Amino acid sequence: MLEIDNLKVHFPVASGQTVRAVDGVTLTLSAGETMGLVGESGSGKSTVGKAALRLVPSTSGAIRIGDLDVTKARGPQMRKLRSRAQMVFQDPHSSLNPRMTIRRAVAEGLILNTSLRGRALNEKVAGMLESMGLPAQFHDRFPHELSGGQKQRVCIARALALDPDLLVLDEPTSALDVSVQAQILRVLRRLHEARPEMTQLFISHNLAVVRFLCQTVAVMYLGRIVEMGSVSRVFDAPAHPYTRALLSAVPVPEAKRRPDRIRLQGDIPSPTALPKGCAFHTRCPIAKKGVCNVEEPPEIGLEDGRVVRCHFALGPAPE
Repeated sequence: MLEIDNLKVHFPVASGQTVRAVDGVTLTLSAGETMGLVGESGSGKSTVGKAALRLVPSTSGAIRIGDLDVTKARGPQMRKLRSRAQMVFQDPHSSLNPRMTIRRAVAEGLILNTSLRGRALNEKVAGMLESMGLPAQFHDRFPHELSGGQKQRVCIARALALDPDLLVLDEPTSALDVSVQAQILRVLRRLHEARPEMTQLFISHNLAVVRFLCQTVAVMYLGRIVEMGSVSRVFDAPAHPYTRALLSAVPVPEAKRRPDRIRLQGDIPSPTALPKGCAFHTRCPIAKKGVCNVEEPPEIGLEDGRVVRCHFALGPAPE
């Protein structure tokens, strides 16, 4: 359903340098698959999601949604793209026009991309909002009259109104209070059950949420995917040292099952001056001098279907 091949997104900055936000990402999502895309702030995960929908320009690489070549789409093809793929952004407060009622906000995409009008349009909009737990008394309210969780449900209803094949969710709960986050997560879980054919790319830094919602996961570090595979395989036996460090920080109810915390040393390198060799070697607890700081790690396929970028994915670093 979604195919991204060697995607690069580079941004020039005032100093004359280049930010390599995404630097060679390849991934494939099948129809109905929900993939989590995780990593620290600055890893490039949100840029991948935006590039997939042509919300930011790609520097090179290929992106396909079904039979549609996203990077070459023009005119009518762009309208087709907007109908087939939608995005829910991190901040619902800035995602809604403060001058529009929520009824109008959901109707706008339908007016622009479908022939629905009049009673049929009103029924469609009302049905979408009610499916998100927003009954008729909310439909003529403005965004400032809603809570954060209600606004995000409006954003999800707006995205789903066009019945997209692909839904990209960019940290949809991180700007909300913890109690409201749980409400949105329940909405997303029900959404997967109600529309199992829809493909979802769920972007998050919260690995516990990814485990709850997703079937597969890709871990990003400084613009590249370092590990990708099924959620059960990656979470139960992470093969990349960065994945192990991230998972060691996830709270676990049973103390006996909690792994020892891996504390990474140093700061994330600047994306304008990536280290030579493996980009993670400056913080890696198993990095080997003369290998990791010299050669880029190969992409290694494991027997369980995972893909890992690490010199020592198949065994410990030699002494």
